[in-house]
Amino acid sequence: MQKKQIKATTWVVEYRHFIRHPLCMPLTYKVIDSKMKANQKEIFSQTLNVSLGGLLFSSKLSVTPGATIMIKMPFENKEHNVKAKVLRCVKNEEIKLYDIAVSFLRVHEAFKVKMIEQIYHILAYRDLLCLQLGKHVSLEDASRKWVKKFSEKFRKLYW
Repeated sequence: MQKKQIKATTWVVEYRHFIRHPLCMPLTYKVIDSKMKANQKEIFSQTLNVSLGGLLFSSKLSVTPGATIMIKMPFENKEHNVKAKVLRCVKNEEIKLYDIAVSFLRVHEAFKVKMIEQIYHILAYRDLLCLQLGKHVSLEDASRKWVKKFSEKFRKLYW
């Protein structure tokens, strides 16, 4: 944690340890703490931003900081499960939703989310290539081009 000076006399604690990347990915989550009801339903949401350490998403319901949640992130015909700890839950009065910040419990879960993020970027890149070339580009071809063009930048950001 480090302190940042906002104004001449105001200091706030900066909690960010990783670069955040704005990205909207669909997800569902469910509180899995033993204190909660076992039949709690999964709640649909989407990410607001993603980092190597965690993610931020919005929800109609608040979640107690410190709670453990299971996040399911669908991609095509697969569903990726990630356990996370709720760090903050703050009411966003502007949109009448709660902003929920979570940290991943294990490094491999963070890596899994980063890979899903990169796939979304590749899909957007494929769409751009299709527009630029005026023809269909397969996901495989777009992936090869994306990796060739951006893999060094990705490596510097995350490793």
